[in-house]
Amino acid sequence: MVKDLAKQYGFDQCGIARAQVLDEDARRLERWLHQGLHGGMQYMENYFDLRIDPTKLVPGAKSVITFLKNYYPQQTAEHTATRVSKYAYGVDYHTVIKNALKGMMAELQTAVGQVEGRGFVDSAPVLERSWAQRSGLGWLGRNGNLITKDSGSFFFIATLIVDLELEYDDPYAKDFCGSCRKCIDACPTQAIGPDKVINGSQCISYFTIELKDALIPEEQKGRFQNWMFGCDTCQDVCPWNRFSKPHQEAQFNPIPEILNFTTRDWEALSEEAFRKIFKQSPMSRAKWKGIQRNVKFLQDEKTLILSNEKEG
Repeated sequence: MVKDLAKQYGFDQCGIARAQVLDEDARRLERWLHQGLHGGMQYMENYFDLRIDPTKLVPGAKSVITFLKNYYPQQTAEHTATRVSKYAYGVDYHTVIKNALKGMMAELQTAVGQVEGRGFVDSAPVLERSWAQRSGLGWLGRNGNLITKDSGSFFFIATLIVDLELEYDDPYAKDFCGSCRKCIDACPTQAIGPDKVINGSQCISYFTIELKDALIPEEQKGRFQNWMFGCDTCQDVCPWNRFSKPHQEAQFNPIPEILNFTTRDWEALSEEAFRKIFKQSPMSRAKWKGIQRNVKFLQDEKTLILSNEKEG
């Protein structure tokens, strides 16, 4: 019933795991935080106990239901001078997926009776990728993304934690990355280390979205490969993403400006126009000032590269 409901509400895959403390993941997360690989994302340090124990989020939790929702676009931006990560092409996924989770929870309560639960989508201390692997949906790739054998990795992950006993899927036991190093070798800022350890403080997505400083560090110039908001490089080079198929979610269709804006258009964009056009977009997270900072950084980067080429 749960998996049928997942399809009805637009999710592409669904897996279910028994709610339990994630001891191994807790140790891995602790090491990552102690190494400072989260950079300025201080919120990652908060609510550690909630991240590893689902019963702290939902008292009496028995099941963790994980959903995957495809966001791979039919069409990509032609103007590569200002590249935007594919996940941000359309309406903010938080809004789209939260509405679906609320609907599913209401349906469960109608069908089963008194069920307590909470839905999460990248907005609470939940280790989504760990639960996705435990529920049989895929494996954790070298680039830190969940990868599925038949559809790649261009998916949003959502979680529904409930106090309902369900039939559980077997964990995904295999790792099909093998000896492949394409994501490691292609990462523009060398943010992908060995043993699936990601230096979040060096990722382009961190610099263009999470970093709130007025300026992006000078030493990063020449590395961004025209990424203005987010970065898809490690996913674009992943061999498993040759199996990615265009999504069927109308709300994820690209905002026209993302496909058509030139660098000059982004530079000329007023704060008022930005708020109007990108009101429902994930790009609003960076705010107008952040986008302008990123565009200027790319222009300065381009100037530096051209200057180095002339000197060379």
